[in-house]
Parts: sequence; C-alpha cells; structure tokens
Amino acid sequence: MVEDEKKKIVLDKSDFSTWYNDVVEVAGLSDKRYPVKGMNVWTPYGWKVMQAVDRILRREFDDTEHDEVQFPLLIPKTEFQKEADHIKGFDAEVYWVTHGGLNELDVPMLLRPTSETAMYPMFSLWIRSHNDLPLKTYQIVNTFRYETKMTRSFIRVREIHFFEAHTCHETFEDAEGQIREDCSIMDRLAKELCIPYLLVKRPDWDKFAGAVYTIGVDTIMPSKKTLQLGSIHQYRENFSRPYDITYEGADGEHHHVHQTTYGMSERLIGAIIGVHGDDKGIILPPKIAPIQFMIIPILAKGKVEMVTEAAKELEREIKEMGFRVKLDLRDVRPGSKHYDWEIKGVPIRVEIGPRDIENNTLVFKRRDLSTKAFIERKDLKEEAQKALDEVEKEMLSRVENIMEDGVKEVDSVYDGKDLLGTGWDGIIKTNWCGEMECAREMETQMDKTFLGYPLKDAVSGETEKKDGNCMNCGKPCDTVVMLSKSY
Repeated sequence: MVEDEKKKIVLDKSDFSTWYNDVVEVAGLSDKRYPVKGMNVWTPYGWKVMQAVDRILRREFDDTEHDEVQFPLLIPKTEFQKEADHIKGFDAEVYWVTHGGLNELDVPMLLRPTSETAMYPMFSLWIRSHNDLPLKTYQIVNTFRYETKMTRSFIRVREIHFFEAHTCHETFEDAEGQIREDCSIMDRLAKELCIPYLLVKRPDWDKFAGAVYTIGVDTIMPSKKTLQLGSIHQYRENFSRPYDITYEGADGEHHHVHQTTYGMSERLIGAIIGVHGDDKGIILPPKIAPIQFMIIPILAKGKVEMVTEAAKELEREIKEMGFRVKLDLRDVRPGSKHYDWEIKGVPIRVEIGPRDIENNTLVFKRRDLSTKAFIERKDLKEEAQKALDEVEKEMLSRVENIMEDGVKEVDSVYDGKDLLGTGWDGIIKTNWCGEMECAREMETQMDKTFLGYPLKDAVSGETEKKDGNCMNCGKPCDTVVMLSKSY
C-alpha cells in the first residue's frame, strides 16, 4: 500500500471499489466536483489520455473508409418517436429541453442518448442509389443519459464521451460483413490499449433497443465483474423503414438499406485503470500515455547548472526521436518526483546525474518493474523503443492471465456452487437448453445474470457450440452461454 501524503489517501487495490475512486482522483484523471452529479470535468491529464484513444479510433475507422461527421446535440421529439422499440429503451434516460429562453417549444427536444434518431433523417436525404452505398460514418461526441444508479468516473456517468459508427448497406450480407470488420477493429484496439475483452452476443431480452441482435464488448475487472466497453448492433431494416432510408438498386427498384452501429465510450479508460493499476497508482499503455518518458535530473551541489542543461538537451533529443517526453524541473526531491509520476502511470522514468553525464549513460526505470536498467547514451533511441515495447508486452501478458483466471467452465449448478464456494466469483461458462425457466434458475442459483453467447472468434461471427448438458435441467444441448456480475 502507498499513501498519498498530500491527500491522505491510501491506495489499496484489494478494496477495488475504494481504490478505483481514489486512484482516479490522485492521478488527476477526472474531477467529479462539478455541481451536476455524473457530469465530471476532464482534467488536462485525463483528457490527453482520452484524446490518445480517440486518435487510435480515428485511425482505425479512417483506414477502413469511414468518414467522420458531427451531428447536432438536440433531437426533435418527432424524430425520436419514429422507432417505437428505441423509445422504450431510452425513454427513462433522456434529458428533455422544453423551452427556448422563456418560450415553450412547439416540439420538445432531447439531448442525444445516442444518435440513430438524429442521423437517420439525414441519411434518408444523402442516399439515393446503390452507388451511394455503403455509407460508413462515425462521430466522437458527448451523449447524455439520466443515470439513476451510483455514478463512478468513466464507468457510470451522465455525460458520456462517446464514439459511434453508423453504416448503411445494400444487403443483410453486406451489413454482416461490416460487423465482422467491427470485431476485427476491436481486436486491434484491445491490443493497443492492452485490455482483455470478450465478444458476447446478448440474449434477446438484453439486446439494444431497435436491434435485431447485439454483440457486447466486455472486459473483466479485478472485482471479477464484467464491464461493457462497447457494443455492435445489427439493425437490418428496423430503422431504415421508419426513417425511409431507401436506395434505387441496379434492378431499378427501391429498397430499404440494412444498417449497423458500433459504439464505445470512455469506459475504455476505466478498464485500463482497473485492469492494470496497482497500489502505486495507474499504469498506462505506452501508446496512450501522454508522457512516455519522464526525465528526472539528479542534482548535485555545484553541478546543478550542468545537470539541468544536460537534462534539457536529453529532452530535446528524445522529442526529436518522436517520443512523448517531459522534464521535471520542480524544486522537490527526486523521490517525490518518482512518486508523483508513478501515480500517473508514466511508462518510463529516466534519471540523469553527474555520473551519468561523465559515463555517457542513463538510468531507465520502468513503471511496471522495481529494477533499474543502465543504458549507453549512444543506444538511446534503440533502448527507448525497446523499453516501451517491453512494457506493452508485459501488459498484454497480464491481460492473458486475467482472461484465463476470469472465466471458468462448469457443467452443473452443483459444480457452479462448489466453484463459488472457493471465493472465486468470475464469469461462468456453461451450457443452456434455451428454456427461460432454466435461465432464471441459473441466474438465481449463481447470483449472476446472463451475459450472453460468446463468439468463437472475431472473424466468423459464429457463437461457440459445445455438446453438453444444460447447467440447470441436465437436458442435452450445445448452446454455450456466459453468466456474470456486471457494472
């Protein structure tokens, strides 16, 4: 355990809930003191982390021929009401705007909870023929949902930093191809962010409002609860019919488009914090760390100016190599500087002192290790990249272990109870016969809810199958399901 003397906070990850709230605060990622609950302020450091994630998202979707758009925040009630199932899914969560100044609006408006009902009236104007398809768009915006549960930075908030991709296609098969592409994007993204994830097709009773089916993107937190990071939806024609989004096909006939969406949120940041942080603070993957190298000069009496100038030159050199670097020249002891940047998760701290200058060496201290590495100054660029690669490799290795420990297969309710009796409380993977009575009994006996049907891989889109017996009734079946506790 490490104590932050300034804030009198003890970081102890064994109490994950308290640790999470405290580490977000002491790392300076978010400020929840804004006078509207669940609408937190992005601090400079936290916002830089989020922007780094956004850059990766933009690159992935630009490279797959999506175009970025930006739609208005307000949605007229008349457009929102066109899709009945969608209303049922969000009606209790929306913020309504009923007045413009002192005048009551003829048509009330809402702050977007998501953007289907804002974008699709425009799609109906943009799409005319099959030559306009596929239409592949995305935007990075804030969405608003009136969350009634306890709020938690990045995990459960009322103003959400949100990514959403919306696509239109000629056929259902084309739309299915888009969903496979989305799954592949998620796989690449998870590797860069060093987060464990599962692709799980939701049961019908838990799919997105208006979707034909939903694939949830879930991670496993240290509490063994799952956290939904995002979701991928197949709409078929459920939105194109009420919004009259049609195209003239090569056959001269008019057809409704098939649609998909892919949504992710700032929960990605919450997952990184939760999965990789420790009692010293957060640990950031090198690709999204605002500062990859923090230079800490070791000043000695009579040599302050010499070391300071050498540290400034080192900062310029590392920056010219293309790395994100910062020099800490605060008038505090080196130990305090190490402590502060450990909390913020900087991947590599670099020490330079009189002896290092004399020997043309540097000291590298990785955030995830307790040992120091001494490198030759002439090998700086090679060693710097190598150090970042090793940090990422170690974080990905940790992810594999989390997945292995977080999911356990069981054959019956009795086996499940025995497993839970050991104190383990992760994701249960088992067989289900498809009967709702069995589903309810399984949830009650395990004190977990249905997460859904795990996908076999990110390419085929097929759910896992395995010959076995229903966990509850023992009936032979091959449907594999997962149950978990979730945030």
